[in-house]
Amino acid sequence: MSHNLSEFVACSAQSLSEALARLAEPTDPERGPWRPLAGGTDVMVTMAAGTLPVGRYVDIWPLAELRGITVTAEAIEIGALTTYTELREHPIIATEFPLLSLAARETGAIAIQNRGTIGGNIANASPAADTPPGLLAYDAELVLQSLSGTRVVPYARFHSKYKQMDRRPDELITKVRLRREPSDAPGQPIHYYRKVGTRAAQAISKVCFAGFARFDGQKLVTVRIGLGSVAPIPLRCVRTEAALVAGPLDEALIRRAEATLSYEITPIDDVRSNLRYRRTVTLNLLREFLTRCQGHVASQP
Repeated sequence: MSHNLSEFVACSAQSLSEALARLAEPTDPERGPWRPLAGGTDVMVTMAAGTLPVGRYVDIWPLAELRGITVTAEAIEIGALTTYTELREHPIIATEFPLLSLAARETGAIAIQNRGTIGGNIANASPAADTPPGLLAYDAELVLQSLSGTRVVPYARFHSKYKQMDRRPDELITKVRLRREPSDAPGQPIHYYRKVGTRAAQAISKVCFAGFARFDGQKLVTVRIGLGSVAPIPLRCVRTEAALVAGPLDEALIRRAEATLSYEITPIDDVRSNLRYRRTVTLNLLREFLTRCQGHVASQP
């Protein structure tokens, strides 16, 4: 399937207010609403494949208002047009939110990392995207803006079904907000990220696992797990998390967590992998994450 370029309409916004005004325009009966276009790294691929939806596109790449990483005592706010390269190279993200640095490092080639954006990765809504599992593990929030105002959405509730999300056609994702851990938070945080693909680099994930845990002494008090490529959406594994804080982190608890996670995920067969492989690998990664957590507990006085 292919499209004629004349079927598409495109413009470039020079300010956030101009972009929001475009998105607020009535839906065209033939071409639909205006759609934001960020780094555009998927456009040539989908256009060549004939799967880019015919419609109207507003280029938001020039918008300075959506760039930059702001650090405060309480949070880090990442502009939606922040690239993977900028995520990878930011010192505080590398120190406090290393899962995002690792995900950015494993996304595509250097050219893709220089152009692809975190906002675009989220809005593209692929269940195989690399940054969403880490965002879920860090309990991120999204800031969305329209002409009618601004609202904040927990990222864990943003994706609803495959390629469906809590974003109105007139809204833009403007920021990703990550809450920083208090300096007096007990214990040492554990960050875990694994992307499993056909190759070590430049491959779409078969399974992507991100985990964050914190202990108070030998007690697991916080655990968050985000997964990619094992459900129609990037998946926050809340049932598995609840199972893991129900008692001491021993073999019996790990087995209960594995059983819970096996029911919580819904992997499929596709051109990259199959259901059985994805389920097996996901459970193996959970065990690897929890084994690392056990090692941390054993090292405590």
